[in-house]
Amino acid sequence: MSAKIYIDGQAGTTALRIRDWLAGREDIEVITLPEELRKDPAARKKALQDATMVLLCLPDDAAKEAAAWLADSPVRILDASTAHRVSDGWVYGLPELIAGQRDQIAKAKRVANPGCYASAVILLTRPLVDAKLIASDTPLAIHALSGYSGGGRSLIERWEDPKKKLINLPHEAPYSIGKLHKHIPEIIRYGALTAEPQFLPNVGPFRCGMRVEIMIAAKSLPQSGAAKAMWEVLAARYDKEVFIAVEALTDASEADELSFDPQEFNDTNRISLRVLPHQSGHVILMARLDNLGKGAAGVAIQNLNLMLGVSEDTGLPR
Repeated sequence: MSAKIYIDGQAGTTALRIRDWLAGREDIEVITLPEELRKDPAARKKALQDATMVLLCLPDDAAKEAAAWLADSPVRILDASTAHRVSDGWVYGLPELIAGQRDQIAKAKRVANPGCYASAVILLTRPLVDAKLIASDTPLAIHALSGYSGGGRSLIERWEDPKKKLINLPHEAPYSIGKLHKHIPEIIRYGALTAEPQFLPNVGPFRCGMRVEIMIAAKSLPQSGAAKAMWEVLAARYDKEVFIAVEALTDASEADELSFDPQEFNDTNRISLRVLPHQSGHVILMARLDNLGKGAAGVAIQNLNLMLGVSEDTGLPR
């Protein structure tokens, strides 16, 4: 018998990608509401309570409300919002985080999907902190670039509005310059950090794709030649991971304008990790992924598969 999945917020950007990648699955029945009932509280409550599992693709306050409606229900929840990522009683839905994370997700009643930027930073740094190649209080500087779909429908409409001419912008646009970004709490907790990183997110004139760069000064590293040791730790940690590729260790001397394309992994659930050494001893850690793939919808389906007890890569493009 197929599992009944209700996606609350079914018209959102992440939800649409999830629905697309779930299409054709015989083990899942995706419940949808007619457009006129999509925001009706009574209809939503009934759909939530009738499901085997619900995916919350909602703003934070609405996600908290929906979770509260199911507080005493056996229905399992996978929340794609920011609302519960560092909340007690919720399992963090990054399967590759640490040994045993998959088992926790598979058994959990409440799972919080990770943020796109956060997944990239945590997958790069957590193994290095655990291996003591990065101290937990290292002052990390993070430069991140995402396609405009990362901001949801409002940002998509803004960037694709021909009157604003943003789609032809010849440069990236930084944002949240003076504010605490919503992904920072989960980055600190699950990256095993004790110091808040300096984080500068940017939007680029493309719909999907992401590149995250973490800059670490030589004086913050515990040993000379740290880049090679970092690469070895990451390569060993993710050797058997289907969706994570650790690229070869190079000094990037042969790199050109296309070498670090943030859109290279679009329409897949893959993430590429890279260690880039500098002749002065500095190191750049880099991740590239589809912000709506491994950064959102893809990892949600990974979690869904684990919670349903089916192969983790079911229905996911590589």
